[in-house]
Amino acid sequence: MAKLTANYKLNDEQLAALKQIVPEAFKDNKLDFNSLYEALSDYNGEEDDDDIEQFDLTWPGKRAAKRFAAIPPPGTLVPVPGDGVDEETTGNIYIEGDNLEVLKIIRKAYAGRIKMIYIDPPYNTGNDFVYNDDYSESVESYLRRTGQVDESGAKIATNNRSDGRFHSRWCSMIYPRLRLARDFLTDDGVIFISIDDNEAAQLRKICEEIFGEENLIAIVPRVAKRTSDKGTYFKPTKDYLFCVAKNIASVSEFGIAKVRAEEEYNLIEEDGRRYKKSGASLFQPSLDPMRGCANQRYYIKAPDGSLIIPPGNIFPDKKEDAEKIKPQSTADKVWRWSADTYLRQKHLLIFTKGSAQNPLLDENGNQSKWNIYPKVYYDDDIAAALHPEDVIYDYPNSQAAKELNTLGIPFDFAKPVGLIGFLLTLLKENNMIILDFFSGSSTTAHAVMKANAEDGGNRQFIMVQWPEPCSKNSEAASAGFKNICEIGKERIRKAGKKIKKEAGLNAGSLDTGFKVFRLAPSSYKVWENYKGTDIKQLEELFKEDSLKPGWKEEDLLCEVMLVEGFPLDSVVESLPQFRKNKVKKVSSGFHENTLFVCLDKEIHKETVDALNLTDKDRFICLDSAVDDQSKVRLEDRNLIKTL
Repeated sequence: MAKLTANYKLNDEQLAALKQIVPEAFKDNKLDFNSLYEALSDYNGEEDDDDIEQFDLTWPGKRAAKRFAAIPPPGTLVPVPGDGVDEETTGNIYIEGDNLEVLKIIRKAYAGRIKMIYIDPPYNTGNDFVYNDDYSESVESYLRRTGQVDESGAKIATNNRSDGRFHSRWCSMIYPRLRLARDFLTDDGVIFISIDDNEAAQLRKICEEIFGEENLIAIVPRVAKRTSDKGTYFKPTKDYLFCVAKNIASVSEFGIAKVRAEEEYNLIEEDGRRYKKSGASLFQPSLDPMRGCANQRYYIKAPDGSLIIPPGNIFPDKKEDAEKIKPQSTADKVWRWSADTYLRQKHLLIFTKGSAQNPLLDENGNQSKWNIYPKVYYDDDIAAALHPEDVIYDYPNSQAAKELNTLGIPFDFAKPVGLIGFLLTLLKENNMIILDFFSGSSTTAHAVMKANAEDGGNRQFIMVQWPEPCSKNSEAASAGFKNICEIGKERIRKAGKKIKKEAGLNAGSLDTGFKVFRLAPSSYKVWENYKGTDIKQLEELFKEDSLKPGWKEEDLLCEVMLVEGFPLDSVVESLPQFRKNKVKKVSSGFHENTLFVCLDKEIHKETVDALNLTDKDRFICLDSAVDDQSKVRLEDRNLIKTL
């Protein structure tokens, strides 16, 4: 029987890929490094003395920093209900906890799904702090030490320039986090990193090592201050924005139109503007209707009066233009535009005769005669064809100060919303996930909500921030904030209200909510090696429950979801048809399986009989809750995992 354990094996995928490439390097299903070395002997450089010494960045502690990325996390995430906004409907996530731990925990659920990452890590000026990673302790000790259980707040340590490991500490902090960050990006994903002169040289070499030198798109200076009275020789007014791709061959050129010939724009408006049909239909089959796209399924009125709708199964009796229809499953596809965007911009649509393979349907469920494309204007395309400059002038830090003052949020050294908004426009996609794991005051979340309000997009954010205590003498502490997480969450609440108010009737179903999760000890027991010699005693240990006493159902459910690779915004439904047990259904458009979870101490035979599982379903329960006969029935089809 499959046993579900809180086991995050972070290197499994790499080992599986290596086994496909160099199978002879594996002995008894384990990697043999000597065999691997021999298999790659043509590339080890031993025959050419000039190749033995390689150009590389190294520092004291680099080997340990690499290990940090692969050490399984000792904790998990638990929900913090009531701390967010619109928690039942939002797709946005806020996580409190050390970002290295958090990245490991959510990696299975989000690997390959993040289109954009933005981070603003500590600048290492000699006065700031760096994370003091230590994985030899338990999570309980870790949480106490980091101020997440009490007020100790001892997670960070000063990093003085007089310390011989000044740069080494910073490199050891950033390296494992970037190594994990790469796994989260889509193949065409990009990470943006803000940094200053102190660590720019080190950061470049680290990025080139982790992402590949060819994937460094640019290092762009940003004017951070208009004026400055500091500096002995030059006044410091800038920092840098690193732009790095996961796979630069898959990334669209920023702002580059592939075709600029005026004659291609062969249609002319009454005002003389030239335009053409967009190369992309308004219908995009890859969009997930169950993830933040509930207002993107609706009827569109065609020139002949018929109604057009994406493929699906839901056809209500009432049928009219722009009528919103809530998708019921992934089979109910959606438009690229929200219903509100359509009503504002439907004059920009072109209706063409559909092909024999046209997937669009009419109001009766038959194949539509029409397909729909947005217009592309020549003037707009020419403007978009310009490269962004390799110096950023328009988003100084003074803008951030004004934005925070407007919201009444006390926080120093934030980045302006406009800077993150500018980066969002470079990727030219309004339906993606944005991750910021040094989220600070949540500027990135603010920018994502603002961008969605402006273009009707469905971007979602994941913010990760360690709850660093506010200094007792700080303005934030005087305002009642205990830590940076409280500041970030309050900013999202206030910014969301302001954005919705400004949008007015156009706000529609704009998502300005968020769910909150917190790093916490696992619900699983920490097993220690048995040092005794009594076989009977050892057998009794194996019979013990694998869960800690006092575990909470909602916390364990969240941990199960993450272990199984389900994202934090998965749909969780209580199933009323099961009368004798509490069964919950967990599903996501980004996971091929569906979970049915019952954490009751006893599962009745009637519940097992009514499950009706398919090969894509998994039933998860306590090992002691189900009888042997039911286990055998479910094991035969590999449909059960026990805790």
